[in-house]
Amino acid sequence: MPKDYLNAPPTCIRRGDREVVDETWMKQFLNTAPVGTLATVHAGQPYANTNLFVYDETAHCIYLHTARVGRTRANAEADDRVCFSIMEMGRLLPAAEALEFSVEYAGLVIFGRITVVDDEAEATSALQALLDKYAPHLEAGNDYRPPVQEELSRTSVFRISIENWSAKKKEVAPDFRGAFFFRESPMLDCNRVP
Repeated sequence: MPKDYLNAPPTCIRRGDREVVDETWMKQFLNTAPVGTLATVHAGQPYANTNLFVYDETAHCIYLHTARVGRTRANAEADDRVCFSIMEMGRLLPAAEALEFSVEYAGLVIFGRITVVDDEAEATSALQALLDKYAPHLEAGNDYRPPVQEELSRTSVFRISIENWSAKKKEVAPDFRGAFFFRESPMLDCNRVP
């Protein structure tokens, strides 16, 4: 008998053999994933937005930022329930039957509450943490001026307090017959190989 997903917790994983319960692995994934997708909702209309983010392990929360005004902030202020996800794609896995084609992957989904960070010190710290994650080779105060108060007035810094999370992954043996990587067709000119 199939699970009653409408009455199961949102973290329920259909394939238990792919569930990851190792919190160390989940934290490492959050610390290394380049982008995440934030899902908000307003009046029954879902809205997804891809964002740069940083995970604060001590506070067990995610920080991200957007423009001072816009859909993300409006939705967050109307309903603080959010979902946030990250993923990594591995190799495609061919099979003798089309239905059995698969892919290697890792994914993590977070359920929590989002708030606009009004505290100037916390917002500055979050923005600096984002800079440290994405530009670790540059030093604040040496290579660039750190965030200042007037810049904070032009952005919205958000904190997602993590209430629940679930993760799953699928990996196969390195010698899986016929496994191959998806041939990407970059949309950005800077990612195209000449």
